[in-house]
Amino acid sequence: MLRVRTLQSLFKRYRRPGDIVFAWVFLALSLFLLLQLFQQTEIKPGAKFAAQPRFWPAVSLIGMAGFAMFHLLGSAWSERIAGRWIEVLLWVRSIEYAIWFIAYAAIVPYLGYLPTTLIVAVLLTIRVGFRSRFIFAVAAVCAFLIVFLFKTLLQVKLPAGQVYDFLPDGLRYIMLNYF
Repeated sequence: MLRVRTLQSLFKRYRRPGDIVFAWVFLALSLFLLLQLFQQTEIKPGAKFAAQPRFWPAVSLIGMAGFAMFHLLGSAWSERIAGRWIEVLLWVRSIEYAIWFIAYAAIVPYLGYLPTTLIVAVLLTIRVGFRSRFIFAVAAVCAFLIVFLFKTLLQVKLPAGQVYDFLPDGLRYIMLNYF
């Protein structure tokens, strides 16, 4: 069993290169949210102090800003680790996949769930570097199975695509109910 020998070893921080950047961004975000508190919440006359709509958001945001300040101070006083901007670039690059999801969600109401899922699955397969026809087929089959499971077994109600309005009645019924 690992035992803590000193108080200093108990509180030793294992930092990453981008820690100081994260600390600044988190502090800025928490201060921004704290400044928005008066515009986004209100005080109800006659309500108890802890029951005010502004009370618990204020407590959480003050705590968030305070701990962000402590994090920033701890990061500023720690030794520097090389590779800060390489790690920050990695964070920024990972936002790409959030953009893919937002685009996917924006396109579904126009093309429908099945066509959009098939297209995005194949495009993401290309994006991550696969070029084999077999892998494209696997991505398309997985996309089809996901749509089929969501619409039939799980009965998730998803928006029908506007493109379904141009289909013949029988096919339109099938696409609306199962795909």
